[in-house]
Amino acid sequence: MRKAKSNKLLFRQLTNYYFTLPLLFVFATFFISCSGKNRNAKTYLSEAESALNEGNYSLAKLKIDSIKALFPTSFDEINKGFDLMQQVRMAENQRNIVYCDSMLEVNNQFLTEILKDFTLVKDPEYQEIGDYVPKTYPLNTSFRQNGLRSAVNEKGQMYIESVLSGGSLRHNRIKVATKDGSFAESLSVTTDGLNYRFSTLDATYEIVRFSGNDDNGVAKFIYTFKDEPITLSFIGSRTTTLTLPENAKKAIAQSFELSTLLLDIEKLNYEKGRSEALINYLESRKKN
Repeated sequence: MRKAKSNKLLFRQLTNYYFTLPLLFVFATFFISCSGKNRNAKTYLSEAESALNEGNYSLAKLKIDSIKALFPTSFDEINKGFDLMQQVRMAENQRNIVYCDSMLEVNNQFLTEILKDFTLVKDPEYQEIGDYVPKTYPLNTSFRQNGLRSAVNEKGQMYIESVLSGGSLRHNRIKVATKDGSFAESLSVTTDGLNYRFSTLDATYEIVRFSGNDDNGVAKFIYTFKDEPITLSFIGSRTTTLTLPENAKKAIAQSFELSTLLLDIEKLNYEKGRSEALINYLESRKKN
Protein backbone atom coordinates (compact mmCIF):
# COMPACT_ATOMS: atom_id res chain seq x y z
CA MET A 1 0.00 0.00 0.00
CA ARG A 2 2.80 2.33 0.93
CA LYS A 3 4.58 1.36 -2.28
CA ALA A 4 1.48 2.22 -4.37
CA LYS A 5 1.23 5.67 -2.78
CA SER A 6 4.88 6.21 -3.45
CA ASN A 7 4.40 5.30 -7.09
CA LYS A 8 1.43 7.67 -7.40
CA LEU A 9 3.47 10.50 -5.88
CA LEU A 10 6.34 9.84 -8.26
CA PHE A 11 3.95 9.75 -11.21
CA ARG A 12 2.41 13.09 -10.13
CA GLN A 13 5.88 14.71 -9.78
CA LEU A 14 6.96 13.45 -13.18
CA THR A 15 3.73 14.67 -14.74
CA ASN A 16 4.16 18.14 -13.23
CA TYR A 17 7.79 18.19 -14.36
CA TYR A 18 7.02 17.30 -17.97
CA PHE A 19 4.09 19.70 -18.05
CA THR A 20 6.12 22.58 -16.59
CA LEU A 21 9.19 22.02 -18.77
CA PRO A 22 7.58 23.12 -22.05
CA LEU A 23 6.20 26.22 -20.37
CA LEU A 24 9.61 27.07 -19.00
CA PHE A 25 11.07 26.55 -22.45
CA VAL A 26 8.45 28.83 -24.04
CA PHE A 27 9.00 31.58 -21.47
CA ALA A 28 12.77 31.27 -21.80
CA THR A 29 12.55 31.46 -25.58
CA PHE A 30 10.25 34.47 -25.36
CA PHE A 31 12.58 36.21 -22.92
CA ILE A 32 15.66 35.52 -25.03
CA SER A 33 13.82 36.60 -28.19
CA CYS A 34 12.68 39.87 -26.64
CA SER A 35 16.05 40.67 -25.15
CA GLY A 36 17.63 39.81 -28.53
CA LYS A 37 15.30 42.23 -30.30
CA ASN A 38 16.16 45.02 -27.91
CA ARG A 39 19.84 44.31 -28.30
CA ASN A 40 19.59 44.33 -32.11
CA ALA A 41 17.55 47.52 -32.12
CA LYS A 42 20.23 49.13 -29.97
CA THR A 43 22.84 47.87 -32.40
CA TYR A 44 21.04 49.57 -35.28
CA LEU A 45 20.80 52.76 -33.26
CA SER A 46 24.50 52.61 -32.42
CA GLU A 47 25.37 52.05 -36.07
CA ALA A 48 23.20 55.02 -37.04
CA GLU A 49 25.05 57.22 -34.54
CA SER A 50 28.39 56.05 -35.95
CA ALA A 51 27.24 56.80 -39.50
CA LEU A 52 26.16 60.28 -38.41
CA ASN A 53 29.54 60.97 -36.81
CA GLU A 54 31.27 59.79 -40.00
CA GLY A 55 29.12 62.04 -42.19
CA ASN A 56 27.40 59.13 -43.92
CA TYR A 57 23.91 60.58 -43.60
CA SER A 58 22.23 58.23 -46.09
CA LEU A 59 23.37 55.19 -44.11
CA ALA A 60 22.35 56.82 -40.83
CA LYS A 61 18.82 57.41 -42.13
CA LEU A 62 18.63 53.87 -43.45
CA LYS A 63 19.59 52.42 -40.06
CA ILE A 64 17.07 54.61 -38.25
CA ASP A 65 14.26 53.67 -40.61
CA SER A 66 15.14 50.00 -40.15
CA ILE A 67 14.59 50.15 -36.40
CA LYS A 68 10.88 50.84 -36.70
CA ALA A 69 10.46 48.37 -39.57
CA LEU A 70 12.33 45.47 -37.96
CA PHE A 71 11.67 46.10 -34.26
CA PRO A 72 8.20 47.69 -33.97
CA THR A 73 8.00 47.01 -30.21
CA SER A 74 11.38 48.58 -29.36
CA PHE A 75 9.72 51.84 -28.42
CA ASP A 76 12.70 53.30 -26.57
CA GLU A 77 15.02 52.83 -29.55
CA ILE A 78 12.35 54.08 -31.97
CA ASN A 79 11.97 57.31 -29.98
CA LYS A 80 15.73 57.75 -29.75
CA GLY A 81 15.92 57.09 -33.49
CA PHE A 82 13.42 59.89 -34.12
CA ASP A 83 15.58 62.34 -32.16
CA LEU A 84 18.68 61.09 -33.96
CA MET A 85 16.97 61.60 -37.31
CA GLN A 86 16.54 65.30 -36.52
CA GLN A 87 20.28 65.51 -35.85
CA VAL A 88 20.97 63.79 -39.16
CA ARG A 89 18.75 66.22 -41.04
CA MET A 90 20.35 69.16 -39.28
CA ALA A 91 23.88 67.98 -40.13
CA GLU A 92 22.90 67.11 -43.69
CA ASN A 93 21.52 70.58 -44.36
CA GLN A 94 24.45 72.29 -42.66
CA ARG A 95 26.77 70.38 -45.00
CA ASN A 96 24.57 71.37 -47.93
CA ILE A 97 24.91 75.05 -47.03
CA VAL A 98 28.70 74.76 -46.83
CA TYR A 99 28.75 73.10 -50.27
CA CYS A 100 26.45 75.73 -51.79
CA ASP A 101 28.55 78.58 -50.35
CA SER A 102 31.70 77.02 -51.76
CA MET A 103 30.20 76.56 -55.24
CA LEU A 104 28.62 80.01 -55.20
CA GLU A 105 31.99 81.58 -54.47
CA VAL A 106 33.58 79.79 -57.43
CA ASN A 107 30.65 80.46 -59.79
CA ASN A 108 30.40 84.13 -58.87
CA GLN A 109 34.10 84.60 -59.60
CA PHE A 110 33.59 82.98 -62.98
CA LEU A 111 30.49 85.12 -63.54
CA THR A 112 32.49 88.30 -62.95
CA GLU A 113 34.90 87.26 -65.70
CA ILE A 114 32.32 86.10 -68.25
CA LEU A 115 30.18 89.23 -67.86
CA LYS A 116 33.07 91.26 -69.27
CA ASP A 117 32.00 89.91 -72.67
CA PHE A 118 28.42 91.16 -72.26
CA THR A 119 26.50 94.41 -72.07
CA LEU A 120 23.50 94.69 -69.76
CA VAL A 121 20.56 96.19 -71.64
CA LYS A 122 17.85 97.35 -69.27
CA ASP A 123 15.34 100.17 -69.15
CA PRO A 124 14.45 100.67 -65.45
CA GLU A 125 11.15 102.32 -66.38
CA TYR A 126 9.86 99.35 -68.35
CA GLN A 127 11.96 96.35 -67.37
CA GLU A 128 12.34 94.58 -64.05
CA ILE A 129 14.78 92.10 -65.58
CA GLY A 130 17.43 93.17 -68.07
CA ASP A 131 19.20 91.23 -70.82
CA TYR A 132 22.89 90.43 -71.17
CA VAL A 133 23.85 90.90 -74.83
CA PRO A 134 27.16 89.54 -76.20
CA LYS A 135 29.53 92.35 -77.16
CA THR A 136 30.79 90.32 -80.09
CA TYR A 137 27.36 90.50 -81.77
CA PRO A 138 25.28 93.46 -80.47
CA LEU A 139 21.57 93.45 -81.22
CA ASN A 140 21.67 96.82 -82.94
CA THR A 141 24.15 95.57 -85.56
CA SER A 142 22.50 92.21 -86.23
CA PHE A 143 20.28 93.64 -88.98
CA ARG A 144 23.31 93.98 -91.24
CA GLN A 145 23.41 90.24 -92.01
CA ASN A 146 20.99 87.36 -91.94
CA GLY A 147 21.59 84.92 -89.10
CA LEU A 148 21.01 84.40 -85.39
CA ARG A 149 21.43 86.69 -82.42
CA SER A 150 21.17 85.84 -78.74
CA ALA A 151 20.79 87.26 -75.25
CA VAL A 152 20.40 86.04 -71.67
CA ASN A 153 18.22 87.69 -69.06
CA GLU A 154 19.41 88.30 -65.51
CA LYS A 155 17.64 85.13 -64.31
CA GLY A 156 19.61 83.00 -66.76
CA GLN A 157 16.90 82.43 -69.39
CA MET A 158 18.43 82.46 -72.87
CA TYR A 159 16.78 83.22 -76.17
CA ILE A 160 17.82 83.07 -79.82
CA GLU A 161 16.32 85.32 -82.45
CA SER A 162 16.50 84.54 -86.15
CA VAL A 163 16.90 87.60 -88.34
CA LEU A 164 16.08 87.42 -92.05
CA SER A 165 15.80 90.35 -94.43
CA GLY A 166 14.45 90.48 -97.98
CA GLY A 167 11.53 88.53 -99.36
CA SER A 168 8.53 87.21 -97.48
CA LEU A 169 9.42 83.78 -96.15
CA ARG A 170 7.28 84.05 -93.00
CA HIS A 171 9.53 81.52 -91.30
CA ASN A 172 8.72 80.11 -87.85
CA ARG A 173 11.39 77.40 -87.51
CA ILE A 174 15.15 77.16 -87.82
CA LYS A 175 17.53 74.27 -88.32
CA VAL A 176 21.28 74.14 -87.75
CA ALA A 177 23.46 71.37 -89.14
CA THR A 178 27.07 70.29 -89.61
CA LYS A 179 28.69 68.65 -92.63
CA ASP A 180 28.36 65.15 -91.20
CA GLY A 181 24.58 65.45 -91.08
CA SER A 182 24.17 66.15 -87.37
CA PHE A 183 21.49 68.75 -86.74
CA ALA A 184 19.12 70.38 -84.31
CA GLU A 185 15.78 71.89 -85.23
CA SER A 186 13.63 74.27 -83.26
CA LEU A 187 9.95 73.87 -82.62
CA SER A 188 7.51 76.06 -84.53
CA VAL A 189 6.90 79.45 -82.95
CA THR A 190 3.36 80.66 -83.57
CA THR A 191 2.91 83.25 -80.83
CA ASP A 192 2.45 86.64 -82.48
CA GLY A 193 4.17 88.44 -79.63
CA LEU A 194 7.45 86.66 -80.41
CA ASN A 195 7.31 87.15 -84.18
CA TYR A 196 8.23 90.51 -85.68
CA ARG A 197 7.78 91.37 -89.34
CA PHE A 198 8.26 94.91 -90.53
CA SER A 199 9.53 96.90 -93.46
CA THR A 200 11.86 99.87 -93.79
CA LEU A 201 12.82 101.92 -96.83
CA ASP A 202 15.58 99.42 -97.54
CA ALA A 203 14.20 95.98 -96.80
CA THR A 204 11.64 93.75 -95.17
CA TYR A 205 12.66 92.01 -91.93
CA GLU A 206 11.48 88.88 -90.15
CA ILE A 207 12.55 88.27 -86.55
CA VAL A 208 11.43 85.18 -84.65
CA ARG A 209 12.36 84.48 -81.02
CA PHE A 210 13.11 80.95 -79.81
CA SER A 211 13.32 80.47 -76.05
CA GLY A 212 12.66 77.73 -73.52
CA ASN A 213 11.28 74.59 -75.14
CA ASP A 214 11.01 76.32 -78.54
CA ASP A 215 14.81 76.32 -78.78
CA ASN A 216 14.73 72.50 -78.73
CA GLY A 217 18.51 72.14 -78.37
CA VAL A 218 19.60 74.61 -81.07
CA ALA A 219 21.73 76.75 -78.72
CA LYS A 220 23.42 73.70 -77.20
CA PHE A 221 24.13 72.32 -80.67
CA ILE A 222 25.82 75.55 -81.76
CA TYR A 223 27.81 75.63 -78.52
CA THR A 224 28.96 72.04 -79.07
CA PHE A 225 29.99 72.56 -82.70
CA LYS A 226 31.07 76.21 -82.49
CA ASP A 227 34.46 75.40 -84.03
CA GLU A 228 32.93 73.73 -87.10
CA PRO A 229 31.07 75.19 -90.09
CA ILE A 230 27.35 75.27 -89.36
CA THR A 231 24.58 75.81 -91.88
CA LEU A 232 21.44 77.65 -90.82
CA SER A 233 18.08 77.06 -92.45
CA PHE A 234 15.08 79.39 -92.14
CA ILE A 235 11.95 77.26 -92.55
CA GLY A 236 8.62 78.82 -93.52
CA SER A 237 6.65 78.91 -96.74
CA ARG A 238 9.94 77.77 -98.25
CA THR A 239 13.45 77.17 -96.92
CA THR A 240 16.45 79.46 -97.14
CA THR A 241 19.88 78.18 -96.09
CA LEU A 242 23.14 79.98 -95.35
CA THR A 243 26.35 79.50 -93.41
CA LEU A 244 26.08 80.77 -89.85
CA PRO A 245 28.56 83.65 -89.40
CA GLU A 246 31.47 83.14 -87.00
CA ASN A 247 30.55 86.08 -84.78
CA ALA A 248 27.01 84.69 -84.40
CA LYS A 249 28.34 81.25 -83.41
CA LYS A 250 30.69 82.82 -80.88
CA ALA A 251 27.95 85.01 -79.41
CA ILE A 252 25.52 82.09 -79.05
CA ALA A 253 28.21 79.90 -77.46
CA GLN A 254 29.00 82.68 -74.96
CA SER A 255 25.30 83.14 -74.23
CA PHE A 256 24.84 79.41 -73.65
CA GLU A 257 27.73 79.39 -71.16
CA LEU A 258 26.35 82.43 -69.34
CA SER A 259 22.83 80.96 -69.22
CA THR A 260 24.13 77.68 -67.78
CA LEU A 261 26.17 79.52 -65.17
CA LEU A 262 23.33 81.83 -64.08
CA LEU A 263 20.90 78.93 -63.84
CA ASP A 264 23.42 77.00 -61.72
CA ILE A 265 23.79 80.00 -59.41
CA GLU A 266 20.01 80.34 -59.19
CA LYS A 267 19.70 76.65 -58.29
CA LEU A 268 22.45 76.87 -55.65
CA ASN A 269 20.78 79.88 -54.03
CA TYR A 270 17.49 77.99 -54.00
CA GLU A 271 19.05 74.88 -52.42
CA LYS A 272 20.85 76.99 -49.83
CA GLY A 273 17.65 78.85 -48.94
CA ARG A 274 15.73 75.60 -48.61
CA SER A 275 18.38 74.15 -46.27
CA GLU A 276 18.39 77.30 -44.15
CA ALA A 277 14.59 77.15 -43.86
CA LEU A 278 14.69 73.51 -42.78
CA ILE A 279 17.39 74.22 -40.19
CA ASN A 280 15.27 77.05 -38.76
CA TYR A 281 12.31 74.66 -38.60
CA LEU A 282 14.33 71.95 -36.80
CA GLU A 283 15.71 74.48 -34.33
CA SER A 284 12.21 75.79 -33.59
CA ARG A 285 11.06 72.22 -32.83
CA LYS A 286 13.93 71.74 -30.39
CA LYS A 287 12.87 74.84 -28.48
CA ASN A 288 9.33 73.53 -28.20
